[in-house]
Amino acid sequence: MSRVVEVAPARYPRWRERFDANNPDGPQRVVAVETFDHDPLGLVLVRRGGYAIGLARGEVLTAHKTGTRYVQSRTAAGGWSQQRYARRRGNQADELVETVVRHLGRICPPGSAAGLVVGGDRALAGQVLLAPSLLPLADLPRRELWDLPDPRLTVLQDALGRGRAVRVTIDDPPSPAQLPG
Repeated sequence: MSRVVEVAPARYPRWRERFDANNPDGPQRVVAVETFDHDPLGLVLVRRGGYAIGLARGEVLTAHKTGTRYVQSRTAAGGWSQQRYARRRGNQADELVETVVRHLGRICPPGSAAGLVVGGDRALAGQVLLAPSLLPLADLPRRELWDLPDPRLTVLQDALGRGRAVRVTIDDPPSPAQLPG
């Protein structure tokens, strides 16, 4: 069974030394190491109801913007009401995307970042990156973090740390409960 561990780049050499010392002949072993050392780094986190955008050099956010936008959740209404609410939700989501595109173009214009961290809602983030003014950003090396909570400044800072982290895939031996018996 494999698992992924995220280690801060500055800590990775000592972490690897300790890991190798503690597992000279197994039972755990490193099967892959993935770095994401692009600098400067753009960050785009968007979910229904909120967004966080940033530009970072090293481990420091040099510019950022967070905000909220109301996007109505699904309702149990049927018939005409259901269609009306669906249209309203779509319009609110489109306004959110337009807001994020506008702020992203200001904070992280094309050419300002060497890599991109994207997180939150996959569909909304995809709509943001398809904006004609931001197409150069869509071609940048990307690290995706879809498991982030609602975008706030602390979540943006956490995403920066995770975006820069070294991802180590470790192969663990099966536990006794997982062995065929």
